[in-house]
Amino acid sequence: MHIPDGYLGPTTCGFFYVVMTPIWAIASKVVKKTLNAKQVPLLAIGAAFSFVIMMFNVPIPGGTTGHAIGGVLVAILLGPWAASIAITVALVVQALLFGDGGITAIGANCFNMAFVLPFAGYYIYKIISYNAPIDSNRRVIAAGIAGYVGINIAAALAGLEFGIQPLLHHTANGQALYCPYGLNVALPAMLGEHILVFGWVEAIVTALVIKYLQKQAPELIEEGRA
Repeated sequence: MHIPDGYLGPTTCGFFYVVMTPIWAIASKVVKKTLNAKQVPLLAIGAAFSFVIMMFNVPIPGGTTGHAIGGVLVAILLGPWAASIAITVALVVQALLFGDGGITAIGANCFNMAFVLPFAGYYIYKIISYNAPIDSNRRVIAAGIAGYVGINIAAALAGLEFGIQPLLHHTANGQALYCPYGLNVALPAMLGEHILVFGWVEAIVTALVIKYLQKQAPELIEEGRA
């Protein structure tokens, strides 16, 4: 799902940097106000977890990759704003040190994976698990569904961003200047792999960790609910 350099036009890249700048600023302020001292190490662990799970990349036709993210799990435990910070850190480190995702596309990658994914997944989880006891199986199911839906929404957005590039940036004779694949190729390529494979990985990992924490550290789920 990492968008590399050269696949998005400068207008698109600039747009997502502009969109993400206030989001990063708000996330920073919210995390400073709401995260207690005991949760700060968990934020670092969440960033490390997301970094590691995203390194298991599988190439997808069209120039990008498919992988799990772990963002919904971090959002459930620490809140979506904290998850946004954690995943942003992971994405920036991957882009700068490992060339995984383009530097010019950091804004777009963060919008998809560090903003839309954790917020969508978090509120899906909250709706499904509403008023459920901490040890309820409904919370495990809610976490799995939230992980699955969240990552597929992010994949759809990445496919959309790829697919509109030939319409936005092309030569006079219609040749694409950046991503050469239209929506008819980009969307199925991105969604197909995530619906069939990576969405299930995200769902299973998220659900299993919540199930484990229900038994071993229920206070973490309680703090996330608060």
